[in-house]
Amino acid sequence: MISLQSSNLLGCSCAPSNRRSKAIHAVSKKSALKIDYDNLGFGLKDVASNMYISKWSTGKGWDKGFLEPYGPLPMYPSAQVLNYGQSIFEGMKAQRSVKNGRMLLFRPDKNSERFTAGAARMSMPAVSKAQFIDAVTSIVRENADFVPPHGKGSLYLRPLLMGTGPILGLGPAPEYTFGVYAAAVGAYFKGGQLTPIHLIVEERFHRAAPGGMGGTKAAGNYSPVLVTQLEAKKNGYSDVVYLDAKTDTYLEEVSSCNIFVVKGKTIKTPPLAGTILPGVTRDSVIQLARFKGYEVVEEPVSVHEAMEADEVFTTGTAVVVCSVGSMTYRGQKKMFKGAEKNDPGPVALEIYDTLTSVQTEKIHIAEFKDWVVPVL
Repeated sequence: MISLQSSNLLGCSCAPSNRRSKAIHAVSKKSALKIDYDNLGFGLKDVASNMYISKWSTGKGWDKGFLEPYGPLPMYPSAQVLNYGQSIFEGMKAQRSVKNGRMLLFRPDKNSERFTAGAARMSMPAVSKAQFIDAVTSIVRENADFVPPHGKGSLYLRPLLMGTGPILGLGPAPEYTFGVYAAAVGAYFKGGQLTPIHLIVEERFHRAAPGGMGGTKAAGNYSPVLVTQLEAKKNGYSDVVYLDAKTDTYLEEVSSCNIFVVKGKTIKTPPLAGTILPGVTRDSVIQLARFKGYEVVEEPVSVHEAMEADEVFTTGTAVVVCSVGSMTYRGQKKMFKGAEKNDPGPVALEIYDTLTSVQTEKIHIAEFKDWVVPVL
């Protein structure tokens, strides 16, 4: 929801917000005791009580930020983000430790780095790493009741950076808002976390093109995939995998996650060349797979090579590691390992188990000791 004010839309630099000075003390303590942790989906049914807001303006920079109850943001219809789409976001999770139940973030520094890179690409002021980390940890701490017990789900965090100041002609916004909200979530796909998904290769539309925005987590990158994703789901598929815009030959990404192809002890994934999002989970999986003894190669993967693979899996903060049961290309359906019994592929399952064990302190690997950050 957007609260609109009726004063001079172009003459005033921002929507009036006298609630802001009170918001530091207006933290909600809504109970999360009614959350059904055994049936969590991926949505806003169990949205956390509090959100974080910080404002930027010319000459002042970013303020200290504040917490307030989750709710609408005041914004003029002339806000840059509503007219020209100046907006980026991140996806993160907080989980409970298997050891002592403490709350943990996973590699928040990498999300901060990508947030900074995205801000530069979209001509927005960067949020410092210190403020970014403080914001996400504050949200987790203040919404601790919404962090599910170990093994029941996670608290999904959504940092946003938006050009919220009003503007008529195309240009950077005069003011910006950095916000973080959260929700208790379960598996991203409806079948459950370890249930294989079924993909269809898209040949008409492309997710990104060389020199474009594919490597930035910009809000505008996502809604354009809905036209193909919704059609795929109507036809019984879980999602769509896109090909490169130059040759329609090489895999790029699924709608909102990276993709990996397995053949024997070799795992391949498309390289980061500006059209593919540099996923934090993607990077983590590459490092963990090499640690486990796999040869991991970042190079173009043709759709024909993928159709001959032993396994295919996807990665992302929301999906974690998700096995692909089948891929359909030009009417030909390829079933991968495990799919005949609706089980995940063995490599995908091994990587998933290793990654989630690191994320929840079930195992400790010295070279990755800095990946897990406790929220104290």
